[in-house]
Amino acid sequence: MKNRLRELRAESSWSQNELATRLGVSRQTVNAIETSKYDPSLPLAFKIAEVFGKPIEELFTPEE
Repeated sequence: MKNRLRELRAESSWSQNELATRLGVSRQTVNAIETSKYDPSLPLAFKIAEVFGKPIEELFTPEE
């Protein structure tokens, strides 16, 4: 799954650690999602969308 997490995090001027704190996950989890090594659970994906104030479809797209 492709995602825009790194891009949106940079626009917000947040570190991985700051985003992790906002999401209630570890910095390593944020890193794994950004590098597409880990696909977030559906509840976490919705939490990410909520933190950025965007629809989930703007954050995640399936890989072709």
